[in-house]
Amino acid sequence: MASPSTYSRYSSNSDNYYDINDIIATHEKVPCKVELPLHRLGFLNPGSDGENIRVGTKMDLPYWLVTGLLGRRRRLVSVEPPKYFRSSYREIMSADANIVDLHKMGPYYYAFGTKILSFEFPESEDIAKSLIETYINRFRKVMDGSQNASHEDKNRLTSKMDETERSIYRAGQTSLRSFQSWETRQITKICTSDMVANHRKRKRAVMDEDDQ
Repeated sequence: MASPSTYSRYSSNSDNYYDINDIIATHEKVPCKVELPLHRLGFLNPGSDGENIRVGTKMDLPYWLVTGLLGRRRRLVSVEPPKYFRSSYREIMSADANIVDLHKMGPYYYAFGTKILSFEFPESEDIAKSLIETYINRFRKVMDGSQNASHEDKNRLTSKMDETERSIYRAGQTSLRSFQSWETRQITKICTSDMVANHRKRKRAVMDEDDQ
């Protein structure tokens, strides 16, 4: 079996400040357990009326916040894999990833999945494998849909895709339209420029005035 380091390149420890999809992905929630008292952070726990968060409290926090609480010197919280990346769901993906509503499981399933690998869970290697296999198994269906689906089928096909797959689907459709334009010679078709056309119209108008 490959070592966890084999999959380290798929994890993401840095956020892309200029990518809105990456920013949204960091807002996905991660299950946490408080290991040290969190003073004056009681507002983070909807189920608490106190000012502080006690040791042992379990709650879901955004990924971007969890990375700040997992410092090198002190780990204020411990984390576990989100529900959709645990063994029961990985088994579903392994059985037939194509029937899964990936958008329902998380609109940024792949992006968020690669980010949580930085937490180095005991099962991080299995999560990485599942992400890769799910992507490979669903890729052909995504591309087939982008090349062959009618306009009416578009919403039905993309409704179960996460945002990464939807971007691939759009790229496939753009490529198809470009190929069809090339095939029908629309790309190389010589057309009169707007400047020349407008000049001819003005010249014709002047000639009509002279004739009158």
